[in-house]
Amino acid sequence: MKRIFDPIHRFIELDNGEIRLVGLAAFQRLRRLRQLGLAYLAFPSAEHSRFTHALGALAVGERVFQALRTHSSEFFADEADFQRQRRLLRASLLLHDIGHGPFSHACEAVLGRRHETRTAAILALPEVDRALTDMQLDSFEVLSLVAGGASRYPVLRELVSGPNLDCDRMDYLLRDAYFTGVSGGGYDVDQLIASLRILDVRGQPELGVDGRGVVALESFVLARYMMFATVYFHHTTRMYERVLQQALRELWPDPKALDPIAEYLQWDDFRVLDELRRLGTESGRALRDRITVYGLIAEFTAERDLTAFAACERALRERWGDAIWTDTQEELLHRLPLGLPAIPGEEALPTVWVGTRRGIVDAREASDLIAKLSGKAYWRKIFCDKQRVDLEQARLICREIDARMRRESEPLPFAHS
Repeated sequence: MKRIFDPIHRFIELDNGEIRLVGLAAFQRLRRLRQLGLAYLAFPSAEHSRFTHALGALAVGERVFQALRTHSSEFFADEADFQRQRRLLRASLLLHDIGHGPFSHACEAVLGRRHETRTAAILALPEVDRALTDMQLDSFEVLSLVAGGASRYPVLRELVSGPNLDCDRMDYLLRDAYFTGVSGGGYDVDQLIASLRILDVRGQPELGVDGRGVVALESFVLARYMMFATVYFHHTTRMYERVLQQALRELWPDPKALDPIAEYLQWDDFRVLDELRRLGTESGRALRDRITVYGLIAEFTAERDLTAFAACERALRERWGDAIWTDTQEELLHRLPLGLPAIPGEEALPTVWVGTRRGIVDAREASDLIAKLSGKAYWRKIFCDKQRVDLEQARLICREIDARMRRESEPLPFAHS
C-alpha cells in the first residue's frame, strides 16, 4: 500500500496493482501534461497536471463507491462482486486520461483524432495489458468505461465517463478551482457524495441523488457553470489556443506521423515548447513568450440570443475582413449543466435522476434552480489581428451596435389619450 498526499483529498491510497499502473511510462507521461492546457497563461498557478487529476479521480471514486455500498448495497450481488467492481472503477479512473496529447483538446484539433482512440491503443500495449491482467481486469472492459461504450456496469460507466455525475468532473472542478483561485468553482462534495444512490429507473440501475441532496447537486451545477464562464472559456486561454494550433501545424506538417502510438507517447507539453523554440516561428515565439498577437473586441457570455453577436461580427468583417475571427463554444455545452429538454424526433439528452417521496424524477423537476439553468447557451468572442485592426475603433463599433439594439428592443411608452 502506498499513500500519496494531495492538497484536495489529503491522503490517497494505492494498492500494489495500482502502484504498478502508475509506474508505467505511459502513465508517468501524464506528469508532463497540464490539466488545464494553456490556462496557466491566464491563471499563473494553473500548473497542475493530468497525473495529479487521475489520482484525484480515483480518490473521489473510492469515496463514491463506499457511499453506494452503504446506501445501495442491494445492487451488489455479494462482497466479491463489490470488490471486483471497485477494482475496475479505480483502474479505469486512473487511466481515463491516459490518451491525451500535448495541451489536450487543441492538439486533437490539429491531429484530427480524439484522445479516446489513443487510449485504446495505449491499453493494448503489452505492459499495460499485462498490468491490468495481473489485477484480474480486462483492458477491453476498462476501455468501455473510459470511452463510454457499452458496458455491463452502467453505473460504473457513469462514474468514469458519464455526462453528469462522473468522478472525473467531481475532481477537476475542485482541483481547477483550487489552482486557479476561483472560489466559485467549489461545491459541497461531501454532501453530494453522501447523497448518491443507485436508483431503479424503468428496470435499469441508474446513478442518481437522494432528494435530500438536491442542494448539493445545485451547488455542483453552479460550480460547473462558474468554471466554464470564468476559467474554461477565458478569452486569454481561447486566444492562445488559436496561436497554439497555428504553431502545432507548423511543428507537425504531417499529422499522421504521430499515428504510431510509440511516436505519439514521445510528445508532451514540455517537448512541444522546446521544439517550438528550435523551430523559431512567429506563432511559436508568441506562445512561449506570451506575446498577444490578437486583441479581444467583444465577449458574449452565456447568451441565448445571438442577434447582437451576429450584427457585430458582420459589421467588423465588412470593414476588416479576415483580420477578424470568432471563437464559439456552444458545442461543448451539451453537458452543461445537466442536459437539454427533449427535441421532437430526437433522443432526450441525459439528465440526473432524483429519488423523492413522490418517486424518481428528473432533476429539473426536483429543483427550480436546475430547471432555470437547463437549456442551450452560447459563448461567443470576437478577436482581431492587432497588427491589422484598430482595436479601440472595433470595440466602439460593437458598443454602438449593442446600444442601438438595446434602444430598439425597449418597449414603447404607454400613450395616454
